[in-house]
Amino acid sequence: EVESKEWLADPQSIAALGVALIASGEELGSDMAVRAYDHLIQYGDAAVRKACPVGLAMLHISNPKLQVTDVLGRLSHDSNEDVAQAATLALGIVGAGTNNARLATQLRQLSSYYYKDPSLLFLVRISQGLVHLGKGLLTLSPSHSDRSLHSNVALAGLVINAFCMLDMKQTILAKYHFMLYYLFVAAQPRMLMTVDEDGKPIPCAVRVGQAVDVVGQAGKPKTITGMAQHTSPVLLASGDRAELATDEYIPVTSMLEGVVIVKKNPAFMAEDKD
Repeated sequence: EVESKEWLADPQSIAALGVALIASGEELGSDMAVRAYDHLIQYGDAAVRKACPVGLAMLHISNPKLQVTDVLGRLSHDSNEDVAQAATLALGIVGAGTNNARLATQLRQLSSYYYKDPSLLFLVRISQGLVHLGKGLLTLSPSHSDRSLHSNVALAGLVINAFCMLDMKQTILAKYHFMLYYLFVAAQPRMLMTVDEDGKPIPCAVRVGQAVDVVGQAGKPKTITGMAQHTSPVLLASGDRAELATDEYIPVTSMLEGVVIVKKNPAFMAEDKD
């Protein structure tokens, strides 16, 4: 039997995936990379096209933007089976832990479309599970500290899966389906919890809104926009930022995400007594 020559095109797939890894974690670069992928989907050969859904997923982990879910939805019906398989799992990664209703509907339609194809149906079921990851309380996003830092461990787990997605027939859809577990080194809670120094939960008034880039602006500009007030613990979506609504407590850290220790503000108490 003559060995297939398909592996010769692998460097192209990896180069296409590299675009996403370089641009990820930065808003402007991500938008530009999405446009680059649009061109690659239209004009690239099979090896490049199957890497495009993987790249789009790596750019928008747990961040289901309408533009991206539309492109992946289109690719999940592609005539090339490799592209359709990669796009189906990519939909799960893009919506991981968001409980996104539109994405859930899209995946339900896919499951009825691929009911005769066991491989694709398996991937649809995995994606449906990912969208409701931890009942919507977890995220796979490797970025933290207000998206200024990336967790190397989380990124490694995601890259392992990205490489598996480039050759699903030999990995996830063959004997190595357990490789999907590598995704869960990236899973982390996406809620903000405020606790005291003893670790007891303290309900605080918290404002949550879309983060605004205020680097280099004079004075004290608002750091969030379109805010809504909640009482902690509160869920933070991708691109959200939180700040304490009152001066009753002082946070020990400047970044409000994950578990934050807060201290009672003595000045606030003095004002209260007056």
